[in-house]
Amino acid sequence: MAAIHITDIEAAINHWRSRAPSPDGISLAPEIRALGEVYAQMVYRREDEVDEDRLPPEAMAAWQGWYSTTPDTPCIAICSTSQGDDLCKGCGRTFGEVQFWPAMSPVEKRTVWRRITLEHSAWRFNRYAERAAEGVSKAAPVPADAA
Repeated sequence: MAAIHITDIEAAINHWRSRAPSPDGISLAPEIRALGEVYAQMVYRREDEVDEDRLPPEAMAAWQGWYSTTPDTPCIAICSTSQGDDLCKGCGRTFGEVQFWPAMSPVEKRTVWRRITLEHSAWRFNRYAERAAEGVSKAAPVPADAA
């Protein structure tokens, strides 16, 4: 069984806080209450993950509501696993993760997303960020008299 990391619970809570803010500063939307209860229990137990089968149905529905707003795949259309690499240089997924991605559950996909984000070694995280930064600096030169 796959597990949901506490950072995903936090992200889902923040998603619902922005979508359904408290009208009076006291009451909470049902999605926030459901996720907040799970979050509080995780903090109390000092857990950083919760098995998806332990999530109450209301909390799972709220989490899935948030999940549906996230990108489905980390693919950047530069797949080195098709060239024989065990780990894709473009997105950071293993060959098996790329191959079985469509069959993975949302929780399994988020587990992979967390790993590749923490590793931060795929081109998705560095090459394109560097190019974007270069493009910004080239697009807006600073005049010599402004320095």
